[in-house]
Amino acid sequence: MTTLLAVGLGAAGLARADDTPTWALSGYGTVGLAHSNERNADYTSSALRYGGAGKTSAWSPDVDSHLGAQLDATFDKRWSAVLQVVSEQNLENNYRPRVEWANLKFQATPELALRLGRIALPVFLCADYRQVGYAYPWVRPPVESYGGMPISSSDGIDATLRWNAGPVHNASQFLFGHDSLAQVAPVKGKATRIVGISNTSDWGALTVHATVVGAELTLDIGAPLFAGFDAFGAQGEAISADYAIDHKYVSIANIGASYDPGAWFVMGELSRTHTQSLLGQTRSGYVTAGLRSRAFTPYVTYSQVRSTGPVKADGLALGALPPGYQQQAAALNAGLDATIAASIPQQSTISTGLRWDVHDNIALKLQYDRVTPHHGSVGTLIHTTPGFVSDHAIGVTSVTLDFVY
Repeated sequence: MTTLLAVGLGAAGLARADDTPTWALSGYGTVGLAHSNERNADYTSSALRYGGAGKTSAWSPDVDSHLGAQLDATFDKRWSAVLQVVSEQNLENNYRPRVEWANLKFQATPELALRLGRIALPVFLCADYRQVGYAYPWVRPPVESYGGMPISSSDGIDATLRWNAGPVHNASQFLFGHDSLAQVAPVKGKATRIVGISNTSDWGALTVHATVVGAELTLDIGAPLFAGFDAFGAQGEAISADYAIDHKYVSIANIGASYDPGAWFVMGELSRTHTQSLLGQTRSGYVTAGLRSRAFTPYVTYSQVRSTGPVKADGLALGALPPGYQQQAAALNAGLDATIAASIPQQSTISTGLRWDVHDNIALKLQYDRVTPHHGSVGTLIHTTPGFVSDHAIGVTSVTLDFVY
């Protein structure tokens, strides 16, 4: 699979010996259909989706379907470039293509590579190919870990150093940049001063990946709500300062490992996200195990995300307010609690699936997820109605056809 992916997507920067410029066009895609038995919420694969399966439509093609194309250009032994464009449902309920990667690479030495432009953030074990469904066993990466990331790339610079420690091959990466978050419209925001350090170590069948990324994040989620708090003077302004996502520092630490000797595999990741805002603090993780038998790969996954901080705000002190303002203040307090509950997922999922490699570049997958939001949270679900009840299991059945070319 890894070899085919490298051929199919043409890793940028591999120059021909005669320095003749070369161009390579490749791509990937997923055609999927997902069904949820929950009628009071939508199941979705990402926080950046407009809709999902369940409330909006019992069967939805929007949860997993997407198409990507990549152009690799090699100019000589040292200079190369890559452009990757992805089309998938966004928050505006269309499939307008967006630029996922667009960077120029300079191979300074055989071990050191420098890039300038739009670069994928190396947060997760599958970060470089999280869009390429053919490259991983599941229908989709576990949503408890991968689904809540509002930032997937950075506009800036990075440096990658490859080095060996005995039999262990390492790739250490440092990056700095920003992101206008244009892909999350109609939500407006930006991430500035993105700084990240990651290292990937390969030792035979074992791969270990560790990352720490930090950024200053601004999102206008809840802007009318916080304007209402500000109208209550110093007390309300203090609440806005604590919970509004306005120039708040967010940090993400992740460690993942995969052991894949061929006939079977096991992989897992642990992540910690921290921010002083309504996004709160969470810990997430998953473990997956699978067995390969000819063209078939059955697998099981357990994943979870939970809050490690408060999930309710103190809110405005109603007793200190004139009677005429208490009802309005109570509504603001309830709105803030609901926004926090929707922003901090607490959820676990047990998944079982089967992958069938139909052809060298085509895989058909079937997966069943038993999704359970916990502690009154809506989990990763969206479009919840007043009839939604937390702490009960939801069944999600998905089928996808993944391909690379």
